Amino acid sequence: MACLEICNQNLQGDETKEEREICTLDGTLDWHGQPAIRSKTGGWVAGIIILLNQGLATLAFFGVGVNLVLFLTRVLQQNNADAANSVSKWTGTVYIFSLVGAFLSDSYWGRYKTSAIFQIIFVIGLVSLSITSQLFLIKPKGCGDENTPCESHSRLGTALFYLSIYLIALGNGGYQPNIATLGADQFDEEDSTEGHSKVAFFSYFYLALNLGSLFSNTILGYFEDGGLWALGFWVSTGSAFAALVLFLCGTPRYRHFKPSGNPIPRFCQVIVAAAKKSTVRMPSSEDELYNVDGKDCSMNHSRKIFHTHGFKFLDRAAYISSRDLDNQGQGIDNPWRLCPITQVEEVKCILRLLPIWLCTIIYSVVFTQMASLFVEQGAAMKTTVSNFHIPPASMSSFDILSVAVFIFLYRRVLDPLAGKLRKSDSKGLTELQRMGIGLIIAVMAMVSAGIVECYRLKYAKGECTHCEGSSSLSIFWQVPQYAFIGASEVFMYVGQLEFFNAQTPDRLKSFGSALCMTSISLGNYVSSFLVTVVMKISTEDHMPGWIPGNLNRGHLDRFYFLLAGLTAIDFAVYILCAKWYKCIKLEGKCEESEDQEHIKV
Repeated sequence: MACLEICNQNLQGDETKEEREICTLDGTLDWHGQPAIRSKTGGWVAGIIILLNQGLATLAFFGVGVNLVLFLTRVLQQNNADAANSVSKWTGTVYIFSLVGAFLSDSYWGRYKTSAIFQIIFVIGLVSLSITSQLFLIKPKGCGDENTPCESHSRLGTALFYLSIYLIALGNGGYQPNIATLGADQFDEEDSTEGHSKVAFFSYFYLALNLGSLFSNTILGYFEDGGLWALGFWVSTGSAFAALVLFLCGTPRYRHFKPSGNPIPRFCQVIVAAAKKSTVRMPSSEDELYNVDGKDCSMNHSRKIFHTHGFKFLDRAAYISSRDLDNQGQGIDNPWRLCPITQVEEVKCILRLLPIWLCTIIYSVVFTQMASLFVEQGAAMKTTVSNFHIPPASMSSFDILSVAVFIFLYRRVLDPLAGKLRKSDSKGLTELQRMGIGLIIAVMAMVSAGIVECYRLKYAKGECTHCEGSSSLSIFWQVPQYAFIGASEVFMYVGQLEFFNAQTPDRLKSFGSALCMTSISLGNYVSSFLVTVVMKISTEDHMPGWIPGNLNRGHLDRFYFLLAGLTAIDFAVYILCAKWYKCIKLEGKCEESEDQEHIKV
């Protein structure tokens, strides 16, 4: 039975056809588990609530993360290497937890419940961090700035601190992939108007994320750098609590997809069923593959996926052999022997996504330099304008401003222009094309950073090789590389969010968003690996290496050019993967026409 018919059955029989056709066509449900009514749920009302929630939650998260390395060195008295290592582990853990949140969301809890639970954990972690810092760590009061050291701490205080920040990592990591997907769920992609709004939502979602981090990087960062750590953490806590309350207030308005159960057994069933029929001769026609009838769709609220010709070995899982028909057809009811086409195509979709996802990791390596080597490079430049000192980390504000500008330019200028040039429908550049453009701009960012470093070395002060600001070149020469990174984010990360949301099966949408976050996580690890390898090779024969403690004795420019070369190679591989990639072929939500039906058993 079609989902639209189910919707109509829930409405009064004496209503006109126009009045009955007000349910969403994508199978979303309202808070009561009934088919969602378009005028009363979702849309930009729910979308704006989620965008505000994302901005406040991001402010809270980066209020802790942006200066965590300084807190570890100034308050907990760790050395630079240990502090950097601790922050890298913590950041990687945040993004690894995104897989946990995505799994629970897609399998059991649904996106709304998962987002709410992990936000509560997030708030608890922030409250614990604020109390722990104020009562156990910041002693004497006001310590932790550049001049006032803190006293040694008890094991209890240190243990509570690490428990708190990893609760924050768990809460934010599990929440992030689900809030992005829940926001996308508020727009019915089967409706042309809401379909365009869904595409726009991802751009505004990324903008909200950056605006939240802008406040953290500037205002909160300024107070924390001055030793007001407890104040900064309590502001983050208040922001996270406000985000949670706002999120819960929107509960009656949200649209939901029903969770579909653990996907791991479904994947294993396809592999096992295909392996059992490895010697079976396959038919030439796909019409002989097993499919299920329409009422199955209305039960699990997910669209069927049409058969594709790649990974043909997996098609064996959907082939109805004579053994499946033996014993009065009991083999048909055994999912470890026979799987419907949609289940097989789910596995194919994930396998096709993996090469594209792997190509995004090198981009994440470039992106992570903004929080590490860009800051170190800026610290070795002229950081004063008159008597005003510019913190090197605050230069990331130009990245955020670039994101805001390029989101506006893309939505209002580039996308409509591309649509006209292509003479197609209103859609402009595809997600894959935009991700490719993001890689090209990332190459430009690394080349720009390398050129700036060459000139920084040229103007370095020989008599001031061990102090900050050891070059007369102004830190504002870093603006182009930050602007390039911001522009590349608009094309790469926003494109990634849209691509993985659109190309993952309906029952794995949160997993698609989690892939974006794990790409950033692996980018951090690969960056650390590259730095280690480069330093080991470049420090042979007692040389200072490319990235020594004193950058005036190194060649950071060569490392930037190395990343530019690796990104260019990655772009070439990406082009091949994008040409090979086949988009998912989804059927209209629970609706079948006669010419689209497959053979039913």
